[in-house]
Amino acid sequence: MKGSYHVMVQNNRLRYEFDIRRNITIIQGDSATGKTTLVQMIALYARLGESSGIDIQCEKKCRTLDSPDWELVLPALHDTIVFLDEDHFFLKSDRFARLAQESDNYFVIMTRENLSNLPYSVEEIYGIHASGKYHDMRRVYNEFYHIYSSDTLLSKVKPDAVIVEDSNSGYDFFHDICTKKRIPCQSAGGKSNLRHALQKTDDKQVLVIADGASIGPEMNELTQFMKTHPGTKCYLPESFEWIILKSGLIDGSAVQELLARPQDYIESREYFNWERFFTHILTHYTKDTYLHYNRHKLNSAYLHDRARDAILAVMNLIDFE
Repeated sequence: MKGSYHVMVQNNRLRYEFDIRRNITIIQGDSATGKTTLVQMIALYARLGESSGIDIQCEKKCRTLDSPDWELVLPALHDTIVFLDEDHFFLKSDRFARLAQESDNYFVIMTRENLSNLPYSVEEIYGIHASGKYHDMRRVYNEFYHIYSSDTLLSKVKPDAVIVEDSNSGYDFFHDICTKKRIPCQSAGGKSNLRHALQKTDDKQVLVIADGASIGPEMNELTQFMKTHPGTKCYLPESFEWIILKSGLIDGSAVQELLARPQDYIESREYFNWERFFTHILTHYTKDTYLHYNRHKLNSAYLHDRARDAILAVMNLIDFE
């Protein structure tokens, strides 16, 4: 399944309207914000159809997954938007994560917990806002809003130290840049170690660089840390490979088209995480060229003046000087 889909779920009192564009969408928020009600309305429509008094409009089938035999039901679902409530006991299980990654469905998950077994994007974590846009005596309109956004987590910053999520090519690039500018740079050794790495640094202006495409489960901890350490900033592009593609080093209208609307090109069963897709595209387009890309060890060509400056230009809010 790929593409973005507009979903509208309503009855005579409530109306939810939102867009889904990735295979994992997380809906957070406190109790009584409408998360469970949305799932219940979809489940009721699945049982009773139009007689439920509920109307669902979407190009794809919408349904819930709450039966005891969910392990048998999920593999049989295809091209479906599956809505799940935090009360579903299996959400944090490795078995669910594995079946979800093997499926061609999209998942909308209502939860206040961090699902570390699922790599989901910082851009697809939402709350539900009750608006007066369609409000009258009977109906409340509910819309989704971003809780985090990679565009708003970072303001102009001149870092005293840099922490990079992993130890692959992205780290090689930033470590080289920082070394030349005499800025300490370390790898956290994985996104789950970012909080620990931050706690060990005494620098005032610390920049965290991580893959926005999969950092979602860590965002609550990171933002809580940032509240008490205002000098900490996050730069969360989709991935290092996305930065290179965005830089214009790889010519071609096809690359720019897929960067403009990646959801139209990324098949969820093949690429459960958008980071994997951008890595595949970059590797494909640079094969047999001087810019050939290896995710695990950076090609030194990316450190030459032209390539380095093009990549840094994408990161225009970061001053490494």
